[in-house]
Amino acid sequence: METSAELLYLLDTYDKDRVFGFTDALETSQCLQWLFFWHGSGAPYQGQFNFFNIFAKEKVDYAIVRFKSFTLHNFSVLESHLSGKFTSQPREYLAGRGRGKYSIADIATWPWVKGWKFAGFSEEEMGEFPCLMEWLERIAGREAVRRGIGEKYETNVEVGNQAGKGELKGIFE
Repeated sequence: METSAELLYLLDTYDKDRVFGFTDALETSQCLQWLFFWHGSGAPYQGQFNFFNIFAKEKVDYAIVRFKSFTLHNFSVLESHLSGKFTSQPREYLAGRGRGKYSIADIATWPWVKGWKFAGFSEEEMGEFPCLMEWLERIAGREAVRRGIGEKYETNVEVGNQAGKGELKGIFE
């Protein structure tokens, strides 16, 4: 709840021009729907997958398979939306009319999805989501995003790999 609440607070308090939000009721509703979709299903499922696949001291295959499956399903929902599968209108961003506009819905979702390698998804699995992968690259190409995730903030895939081998003792004890 914290991330979505914080983004909504920042939007309401500091983004009076709605650079990252909308003034139109329909677009605002779309933004909230996608923000809450990721908040309520994407982040929890991917978080559980990350935990059981990478950090758990004891591997529980059922949990890994279950949360991986749910996360892949959420990726497929994003893919369908971004591809325009049901609207015949491909999208650049999650919310907004037409091809959409970069908004807090994208800001909340992107950091989770961009960590797909860290989480343990394969390139073959992610190949099923070409529009989602383009969305990841589109957002990664934004100047402010590049500054915010510069080299000192890069996700270290090896940390995930080492944790999965039990080499990061005590992290969740």
